[in-house]
Amino acid sequence: MLDTIQAINRTAAFNRWAGFEVTSAGNGEAELRMDWREEDMGQYAGFLHAGMIGAMLDTVSGYAAATVAGRVLASHFSVNCISPAVGRAFIARGRVVKAGRKQVFAAAELYAQGDSADSLKLVATGNAILVPVEEPPPAPQETRKKSQPAA
Repeated sequence: MLDTIQAINRTAAFNRWAGFEVTSAGNGEAELRMDWREEDMGQYAGFLHAGMIGAMLDTVSGYAAATVAGRVLASHFSVNCISPAVGRAFIARGRVVKAGRKQVFAAAELYAQGDSADSLKLVATGNAILVPVEEPPPAPQETRKKSQPAA
């Protein structure tokens, strides 16, 4: 499952830009890691921007849900910022709370990592409701004639 989630992560342009790395995924749980970049991830006071906090919590919740429900889309998510997000890297952990046929409930935490890998500080939590979706049908072959330019 980890290989599948990592492959999905690589297809998302935002996740590649942000540097999201999927470090674990399976059995209703997932974990992401992201290194801090001062030049483009901070808000006015130098903390990790709340938009990035939300993106990590949303993404890790979706990946956790995908391990039990396949392809999912978020129908709702909420974020609680607990303390300023300051660190060299950030670790997001998500887990499925309950999975049904039509909705998957997930919870997530975001930790700031200090100078050592052991120093994790909880900076935000989140909850998400995700909806399983069918795989998209294959794209139809383009068989239309090229249109004539207007006169």
